[in-house]
Amino acid sequence: MSDFILQAPEGANKKKRIVGRGSSSGRGTTAGKGNKGQQSRSGGKTYVGFEGGQMPLYRRIARKGFSNAQFKKNVFSLNVDVLDSRYSDGETVNKETLVAKGLLKDASAIVKILGNGDLSKKLTVNVDKLSASAKEKIEKAGGNVVADVSEEK
Repeated sequence: MSDFILQAPEGANKKKRIVGRGSSSGRGTTAGKGNKGQQSRSGGKTYVGFEGGQMPLYRRIARKGFSNAQFKKNVFSLNVDVLDSRYSDGETVNKETLVAKGLLKDASAIVKILGNGDLSKKLTVNVDKLSASAKEKIEKAGGNVVADVSEEK
């Protein structure tokens, strides 16, 4: 029966260190915070990049350059093997059906179909972009591409 007595290994459970409870506790007076200064005060924490009151480097240096973030286009790419596994024969692939099947979260995103994998079902594809290999595989399987999509590599 001694096999079922569970105990933590030696040194696993440490006693909580209680600070600031008088000089006889060994952690009284300054409570391990040293003498004076910002770090010894309550609320005396600093932020990342703080330089002791000196003007921080990230504020001293002029802001230069250009960020393309505001012009970024959110493109959702999908391979033909995913279409083969999620769609049945004769269905239409568009943003509405992609959202309904849980493949696309943001209906405002640009959808691009890529040609990785094989397609064995006849599908009608109506999306924003299509790779040349994806278009070839869709048409080879007997499907067709409805929209005037730009072929990119």
